Amino acid sequence: MKKFLLAPVFVAFLAAVGCNNNKPDTGNSAPETPKTPAIAYSVANTYPHDTTFFTEGLEFYKGKLLESTGNYGKSKLVQYNLVTGKVEREVALDAKYFGEGITVLRDTLYQLTYREGVVHVYDAKDFKKIKELPYSNGEGWGLTHDSTFIIGNNSGNSLYYYQPGTFKLVKSLGITENGEPAVNLNELEYINGFIYANQWQYNYILKIDPAKGEVVAKMDLSPIVQQEKNQNPNAEVLNGIAYNPETKKFYVTGKNWSKIYELQFNL
Repeated sequence: MKKFLLAPVFVAFLAAVGCNNNKPDTGNSAPETPKTPAIAYSVANTYPHDTTFFTEGLEFYKGKLLESTGNYGKSKLVQYNLVTGKVEREVALDAKYFGEGITVLRDTLYQLTYREGVVHVYDAKDFKKIKELPYSNGEGWGLTHDSTFIIGNNSGNSLYYYQPGTFKLVKSLGITENGEPAVNLNELEYINGFIYANQWQYNYILKIDPAKGEVVAKMDLSPIVQQEKNQNPNAEVLNGIAYNPETKKFYVTGKNWSKIYELQFNL
């Protein structure tokens, strides 16, 4: 598929019909929404990221960085050292699967697939496959948890809450920004009672209050995206949020990016 800039109305249409088409990556910034408070941040550090990784999910587990990568025939689950980028463990998915978001709850790792309706479940300590669970709620995109439920999305403005172990749908929650649906919620991370969501096709990370179903603030990462693309012409869109609870540090990256960026801001 050709890469092209999508107008916001068309993007919202795509979100409504659930069209992903292997997620063509443009990374255009949405028009500013003055009513949404901006999160000021700075780049505290950078770390190496494998440019062959088409990032779909990013997660810390006991100090180790985990990543789920996408694309058919190239999807895998990887554990590596943040500082060196050295891969310590990996599992390749069957070519029929497109890997998506991941999360770890009580030493169990869940990995979504894009359109295959399957959730892969592993022992997070050694990546040993435990089982597969059916997923029948549309496409699989981002994934996180709130210590009670697994939380995912499937391209639109809703978050879905699932029972751990069974992936049975418990409830859904529509997310709004200034009273309008917050489109294209993608990679997710639950931090201190808030959900941070990468906004696919835009350079924003949204801070969501799940108690209200509202976007309460947002970060515009356009400068980081532009810097990455200037240094790495093959870089695709921003996609990847990870929080290390041991160090209380926040990281972002993107599809085929050369770096992981450590951001400093008030969580």
